Amino acid sequence: MAGIAATLPGGVLGAAVFDYLSGFFWSREGDRWFHAASTIKIAVLAAVFDAIDADRLALDSRVHVRNRFLSVADGQPFRVPATRDADAEVHDFLGKTMRVDELARHMIVTSSNLATNVLLDVLGIDAARRALASRGLDANTGIDLQRAVEDDRAFEAGCNNRVTPAGLIALLRVIRDSSSFTERSSQAMTNILFEQRFSGAIVPGLPDPVRAVARVAHKTGDISTASHDAGLVFLPGRPPYAIALLAEGGADAADRTAALTAASRAIYDAVAAAEDGSR
Repeated sequence: MAGIAATLPGGVLGAAVFDYLSGFFWSREGDRWFHAASTIKIAVLAAVFDAIDADRLALDSRVHVRNRFLSVADGQPFRVPATRDADAEVHDFLGKTMRVDELARHMIVTSSNLATNVLLDVLGIDAARRALASRGLDANTGIDLQRAVEDDRAFEAGCNNRVTPAGLIALLRVIRDSSSFTERSSQAMTNILFEQRFSGAIVPGLPDPVRAVARVAHKTGDISTASHDAGLVFLPGRPPYAIALLAEGGADAADRTAALTAASRAIYDAVAAAEDGSR
């Protein structure tokens, strides 16, 4: 993995894995904070289903779609520009309503920033943070939800959503383990993550024969200075492994993605070796 990291001069490569079959856990820069980019949307998804399990929301609850939010920095309003959103479809519903499950899918599958903020507005940032903390997901364990997306004044004030590789693994395990959520909610979140439309680095890093049979429930995250991918890799005849790949800095996004793809392959090889050793 050090050789892969060396391909990002001036950058940082973080990675972590937990294999449900062998119990294998490994990390590189596992406790280092990274700008979360859109991987924080996995945490928002968990907070949404916390509200669903508590009967504060339902999947078919209808929510008014608006594009006016208040900055956590100064309470002033801001909007999500459609030109800076990966999914403009939700913007077509401004002034109308959408179901919670529709917004959740747009948030994850096409990484809609507007859908994310609408859901956070319904939940409340503080309530979402409490929901995550009740499941052991907070700044002490590597998940730090601080603000909505595109809150530029908060960004300028140094207030950012942060994750660590180990924190993302903990988040994915909470989603996977129905001891934390109801089995129905755990499966629903996994199904949404299965629908991810961006290829990321986890899937391309798998060997060709494995890629043909693998199902990956994941969320990518990309900004100008960071490229991430985190998810659950399901292979036939075995429970999944959770993987988190994060890169910051380096030359450009293509180099970061190439490094993450190589890291995905290295982690797959390590998981396969651990599986063989556990037999």
